[in-house]
Amino acid sequence: MTETLRIAMIGHGFMGAAHSQGWRVAPRFFDLPIEPEMTVLVGRNTEAAEAAARKWGWRETSTDWREVIARDDIDVVDIVTPGDTHAEIAIAALEAGKHVLCEKPLANTVAEAELMAAAAERAAERGIRSMVGFTYRRVPATTFARDLVASGRIGEIRQVRAEYLQDWLMDADAPLTWRMQKERAGSGALGDIGAHAVDLTEYITGQRVTTVSGIIETIVGERPLLGEGSGLSGTATSERGKVTVDDIALFTGRLESGALASFEATRFRTGRKNALRIEISGSQGALAFDLERLNELEFYDATLPVTGLGFQRILVTESDHPYVGPWWPTGHMLGYEHGFSHQVFDFVTAIGEGTQPLPSFEDGLHVQRVLEAVERSSGSGSAWIPTID
Repeated sequence: MTETLRIAMIGHGFMGAAHSQGWRVAPRFFDLPIEPEMTVLVGRNTEAAEAAARKWGWRETSTDWREVIARDDIDVVDIVTPGDTHAEIAIAALEAGKHVLCEKPLANTVAEAELMAAAAERAAERGIRSMVGFTYRRVPATTFARDLVASGRIGEIRQVRAEYLQDWLMDADAPLTWRMQKERAGSGALGDIGAHAVDLTEYITGQRVTTVSGIIETIVGERPLLGEGSGLSGTATSERGKVTVDDIALFTGRLESGALASFEATRFRTGRKNALRIEISGSQGALAFDLERLNELEFYDATLPVTGLGFQRILVTESDHPYVGPWWPTGHMLGYEHGFSHQVFDFVTAIGEGTQPLPSFEDGLHVQRVLEAVERSSGSGSAWIPTID
């Protein structure tokens, strides 16, 4: 084990900025067993990669991810590219002996995810670690919710409602980007944000979704194409292209205990910007979380006298709450970006301790099976489809 953990991040953009923030900030607040070094950023365009590297603090850049993976001075590969490249890059990196952090969803298909999970299992036998970036597990309030459920505070889980609501595609003339192309993204709202709702449900409850029944739908079927070489922020043209992914996914799932869960993922819920919400009802209480109020958790204690019943607002900013201690004094709020520092802390700590970081590629594979089962159910008249063999 070297004293530094030399990181190569492949891809940049929105997630590149978020992951860079995590790599840069985590060592300054958390005691890590190894010091991460932001060694190289990889992008397809030299100028864009160099600009991103200067902005976020990467030491050098490359346009060839294969060459970077082959380098002896790289220990970790962080994948923040579109889903159609995850499998090829991750498998190559694992086979080259690099630890891998891969953004969610793990892949675009179950077949790809199975290959990635198998590669991760083989690599683990050589001490090589891998993890999927379901970062919302690392919001202090959601981790605290998981702890409350695990300790029995809400009793037997009876019902779950999870939804991830956005409205950024409400404009029918918003341009056609890779997130609306199935060959690049795998799916639309279902995989992009529905994957988070599934993973967070399974994380907090400690149970997997075993069967699903649902429907997916594309609301706007065509969108303006972007000008040649203009990138995601370029000007839309008068030409239009076909949207090949879903805009909304609605489905029901059954957990391992038999409890029912309802899920919604949409990029057309007018007025909702980034509302990942989950409510878990149990025999002795309930929990509710909303990402748009991410420093809060609502807790209902059904064991109290009727005169004291009602949801309690817990401000999750105490030093005894998960992840909060190294940050600021009580009551000083954390934000979206802090989850990526917590992700780095957990990932690097697992590498240093030689343990399996979570969520694993196997966990990512299961979420992929849930997503595929929802698509199959939608195509078969909302039939119930199993997600576990």
